[in-house]
Amino acid sequence: MTPTDLRPTPSTARRAPTGRPVTRALPTRADLDAAALRIAPHIVRTPLLRGPSAGPHGPDLLLKGEHLQAGGSFKTRGAANAVLALGADRVVTGSSGNHGIALARLARPLGITLTVVLAAGAAPAKAAAIRALGAETVQVGGGVAEREEHARALARETGALLVPSSDHPLVVAGQGTVGTELLTDAPRTETVYVPTGGGGLLAGVCLAAAGHPVRVVGVEPALTPRYARSLAAGHPVALPPCATVADGLRGQRPGQVPYPIIRDRVDELIAVDENEILAATALLRRHGVDAEPSGAVALAGALRAGRRERAVAVVSGGNTPARLHPAHHTRT
Repeated sequence: MTPTDLRPTPSTARRAPTGRPVTRALPTRADLDAAALRIAPHIVRTPLLRGPSAGPHGPDLLLKGEHLQAGGSFKTRGAANAVLALGADRVVTGSSGNHGIALARLARPLGITLTVVLAAGAAPAKAAAIRALGAETVQVGGGVAEREEHARALARETGALLVPSSDHPLVVAGQGTVGTELLTDAPRTETVYVPTGGGGLLAGVCLAAAGHPVRVVGVEPALTPRYARSLAAGHPVALPPCATVADGLRGQRPGQVPYPIIRDRVDELIAVDENEILAATALLRRHGVDAEPSGAVALAGALRAGRRERAVAVVSGGNTPARLHPAHHTRT
């Protein structure tokens, strides 16, 4: 879907202070409902797909196909909600790739100047896709922590609006529409498995699940279990940079907005190793789902859990190098 007429509506738009994210109370379920209305013309309402029959779930496993989302990942939801609600002429963000792609797709028709800060080790295909969409990229050394600090500094220096990839109430509310959709389409779901990096998607699904008798399980790469470590410690803790194959889930520290929401609602956190992530990615591709490794992490968690239940695993993205190659866009 190509975004058109993405101007913020007078009832929802307001100019945000530049150079830093807007601080607000934590988002609520009402904010998810508002986000769903705001972004509906500009996103795909992704389907629930039958999952692979391998594993203990059998035919009871469904996949929430966010790899079919506009921009190739769920990140379009949060990015759209933030820019449509706030309005800005210049935007800065830090991203592993998919959030930057989502914002770049929105920035061009809105006339926004966008700068995306990438950490060392960011996927070259995603960086190229961001630039092809008209945004500027800046690459910094170090990991996600250094990336985010540079993005904050750049926003302050240029007067741009900072739109984080997960740590913002509007972004979390937009991501939460994944949860409201899947629980509407499959209300008898017993467990939702959610890939967890910065935590925006998991926090959003936790909000969507408020008052619903469903288990919410976050799945993290074993190399960077920042939420599991933080919940065990009773406060957010920072981990060193890592090079997990799930490049979109390399966050080092829980966000200030997602952390308390996840702390108060998540039922379980599961860690999956690199081999499990790659095996789940291969299984999805054999099943006809072209997911990137980050997008296969939730399925890896469901397979590791081994529960016989009505479950949904969120396939959060499909921006593989092949999909992002210019020849792919020529064909499609």
